[in-house]
Amino acid sequence: MLAVADGTVVETLNTLDDQSPPHAPDPQTITLANVDGNHVVLDLGNSFFAFYAHMQKGSITVQPGARVKRGQVLGKLGNTGNSSAPHLHFHVMDGPSVLGAEGVPYVIESFALTGQIPAEKFAAADTDAAFMTTDWGQGLFAQPSPRHHQFPLDLTIVDFPP
Repeated sequence: MLAVADGTVVETLNTLDDQSPPHAPDPQTITLANVDGNHVVLDLGNSFFAFYAHMQKGSITVQPGARVKRGQVLGKLGNTGNSSAPHLHFHVMDGPSVLGAEGVPYVIESFALTGQIPAEKFAAADTDAAFMTTDWGQGLFAQPSPRHHQFPLDLTIVDFPP
């Protein structure tokens, strides 16, 4: 995971074990403290905060209070918290509270649209992990399409070229 902008780290959690795909954790073990897994919250200024969740145990490279630069490595993608497959949950919010803040709209400066996952295939899978271990790659386009100042829609496959 890379910092989306310059900011200050306001919260981290780096101690939860990864789940074993394709199984989601027992719902009785999920609490407000562990639902988002290992995570980082960045204060971007002007009441905007970036949230990165479900990160790999022990991979987070920053501590609360640290200043980070755009593009700086924050940690690795994982499968912690309420998760059945490795993925990044990312959003921008209007306060530092992970569960108490409101999400705010944003766009991504630049990415490549590389595919579209067929909704019917995703819906038919028992879990996200079951879907990811099947033929999700069949939705890849022959040629990626560069996009600028947009937000990828649901079930799109994107890449962030250097």
